[in-house]
Amino acid sequence: MSEEQKQQVTRRQFLTYTLMGVGGFMAASTVMPMLRMAFDPVLEAKAGGDFIATKIKVDELTDEPVRVDFQFEQEDGWYVSNVTQTAWVYKNENGEIIALSPVCKHLGCNVDWNSNDNYPNMFFCPCHKGLYEKDGTNVPGTPPRGPLDRYKYEVRDGVLYLSRRAEPTGGV
Repeated sequence: MSEEQKQQVTRRQFLTYTLMGVGGFMAASTVMPMLRMAFDPVLEAKAGGDFIATKIKVDELTDEPVRVDFQFEQEDGWYVSNVTQTAWVYKNENGEIIALSPVCKHLGCNVDWNSNDNYPNMFFCPCHKGLYEKDGTNVPGTPPRGPLDRYKYEVRDGVLYLSRRAEPTGGV
């Protein structure tokens, strides 16, 4: 093959290839960290489970609702915070554990057990005088539109574990 038959790269082509290569490298070095930042939380293995240990032993529970506070670490993207949740927990007449959310279904105020002398043995919302029965069902004719949400629970080594979030039990 003679020298004339070989394809020669002109100075203009060399400059074009070089600039395209450098530009591609710069674009990749700019885009790759953004892609990693976007997908890293999705691909990261989650630690812990859905149930959080409380400080309550199941043997200590009675038919009288008690306020139980439990904490867990919550990660929102790259922001980590400690969250405190509350539940009203008791054992019903069948010995089943009931864990109710204290958040009123009317406007989100917190309900208290047996806190109003006019409504004994009921959950009472002080914001708009909402009432709930002991099992969390809303009393007709009062502001709440539905029953209190319930936490799922597990018992491990005699200790009560509650789910991170309460789930709706019905209502409007």
